[in-house]
Amino acid sequence: MDLLLLDLVIVLAAARLFGALARRLGQPPVIGEIVAGILLGPTLLGPLIGDELFGPEMRPPLQALANVGLVLFMFVVGLELDQKLVRGKGRIAVTVALGSTVVPFVLGCVLALAVAGEHVGGDKTLPFVLFMGAAMAATAFPVLARILTDRGMQRITLGGLALASAAVIDVLAWTVLAVVVGIAGAGEAEGQWKVLLALPYALVMFLVVKPLLARLVPAYERAGRLTPGLLSLVLIGLIGSAWATEWMHVHFIFGAFVFGTVMPREGAERLNHEILERLEQLAVLLLLPMFFVVAGLNVNLRELDLSSLGTLAAILAVAIGGKVLGSYAAARTQRLPARQSWTLAALLNTRGLTEIVILTVGLQKGVLDDELYSLMVVMALVTTAMTGPLVRRLYPDRRVARDVADAERAALGVTAAHRVLVIVPEPPAEQAPLVGLATTLALSRSPSEVVLGHLRPYPAGRLEVGSGLSSELAELAETLQELETLAATARERGPDSRVVSRFSADVAGELPGLASGARPDLLVLPADVPGHAGVRDGATCRVVTVAGPGPGSPSESPSSPSSPFGQAVPGSGPGSAPGSVPGPVAVHHGPGGDAAAHVALTLATLQGRPLVLTGGNRASALAQRLVRLGVEATSGPVPEGALVVAADTANAPEGAHLLVRAEQDADPVDWAEAVSALRVPVAPVAPVARP
Repeated sequence: MDLLLLDLVIVLAAARLFGALARRLGQPPVIGEIVAGILLGPTLLGPLIGDELFGPEMRPPLQALANVGLVLFMFVVGLELDQKLVRGKGRIAVTVALGSTVVPFVLGCVLALAVAGEHVGGDKTLPFVLFMGAAMAATAFPVLARILTDRGMQRITLGGLALASAAVIDVLAWTVLAVVVGIAGAGEAEGQWKVLLALPYALVMFLVVKPLLARLVPAYERAGRLTPGLLSLVLIGLIGSAWATEWMHVHFIFGAFVFGTVMPREGAERLNHEILERLEQLAVLLLLPMFFVVAGLNVNLRELDLSSLGTLAAILAVAIGGKVLGSYAAARTQRLPARQSWTLAALLNTRGLTEIVILTVGLQKGVLDDELYSLMVVMALVTTAMTGPLVRRLYPDRRVARDVADAERAALGVTAAHRVLVIVPEPPAEQAPLVGLATTLALSRSPSEVVLGHLRPYPAGRLEVGSGLSSELAELAETLQELETLAATARERGPDSRVVSRFSADVAGELPGLASGARPDLLVLPADVPGHAGVRDGATCRVVTVAGPGPGSPSESPSSPSSPFGQAVPGSGPGSAPGSVPGPVAVHHGPGGDAAAHVALTLATLQGRPLVLTGGNRASALAQRLVRLGVEATSGPVPEGALVVAADTANAPEGAHLLVRAEQDADPVDWAEAVSALRVPVAPVAPVARP
């Protein structure tokens, strides 16, 4: 007894210490708890100290405590499984879940057939092959939920889709595992007929036990709290359900999980919350860490040789490649953008808790030997540890914050306008082409608005007391009138438009603050505006820099209707303004030039101009793709008189009229969607502006 108590002290202290260290490193605590078990086992302590502390006589009581913790944990998982997650996302979630399950399952079975001769034999081959497939297909729903919650991603569409997909994967994985366990136990003396009771057991749980458990809600409401009697009933039912499935040679985890799923939901929020509070303290703080440490004690990395490393590499390749590629391909078939698809695939690659539970079942049932169990635990650690950093790389905090803000506005029923901010330099009366360009770009989305930002320098010279402000106020009124005239012109073409203008003692220093405060989706500014570099570098949105007046613009009249920036032939596109077409739009399309090509496509489509792409094979491929989408596009050299658009990089060609820098964390352009959006007629609207 003294050694058992000492083992408990060591296990709990190590679990807390390494769990806290893992959390400090941005990893789930389960990583640290499993590593603690590995270090306490034969891998680090060796046979002398390890056998003295955690010898064969101590493993059964430690395993018994760990199994009790596992019963409570699986009940909590079943109780917290939100069945509403799939609502509204059913088709996408099921498709992604199937891709995330079938591909790694098939690859896992193929790998199992390749290594079966070294690890199993005889009647264990079939359950071994199926078990390896199920283990490769697993996703840790609880760890995934924790990762999403830590980053606030459960509040955005992508997070909800990940949880919904993981919930479906959980159901598929546990179903397959139940079949595997049934097959593995079929050779036992009583296993052949007891396994057949699994289906009647499930029917009894959902048709009889579930309605009986619903009576807990009125009893709880009458008592006003979770009484010891009510909690005892729940625990008796939970342990009885776990015993029933274990007696049927279907592992006890299924009984605990099913009992959690049949607990009442309607009107039982407070009841379930109190049950979770009581059980999670015992399970999470004491018994569940015991389970993961005991799982680590069974890992012996000392016995691995070069052939084992080859097997480990194959396991990692199948587990990561199958899960990620299967999830990504399925997400793309549902037209999910590439960035979101990769992020979803990385999230579903999380294995952690669920994988360790599955592996422990396999070890207990004799489906896995010690070597393969150790290798699979290492795989579970690697795939879980890589999820957090990979998701941060694929979906940075800025994207999460932006999506959270959009979700909050959508919940309030507010439609955010696509905001285009144009920095209007002096004199405003001559900036009609600039505002026309911004208006045309705003028409690529609906609803949209154009914000005219203008800072007017304070008058030169010192203001004397008594001299009055009449001249300065007159100048400001005149400037506002000119800006309002430009805004009215923009409104006539469709988008809402407003003016932000004030005096400034330091135009170059204050323009970056004006730009960031407007929170635009697109920023248009002349290259010669004061403080251009500061405004451009401080913006996180897409930035279009007007580097020149454009071909064919009369130098004596920059606001001429023939300017190529803002005018088009009559009826050439939605929101078009009268005038003539000076020439085609040409774009240098190379690596990182999707944003520039999109701007060029917008101008060409909405102004009825031909589009010419230059830049070699990449430009030629995009031109052919756009032609298939019905766009008048060609590839070749820049024609004379063309409006030239290029990516705003160090390699930008000389003579480009518009330089385009993509927004931070930009998604690849979906060209089919972009072309379709530009063909939708744009009617004048009054969108609800974002705060």
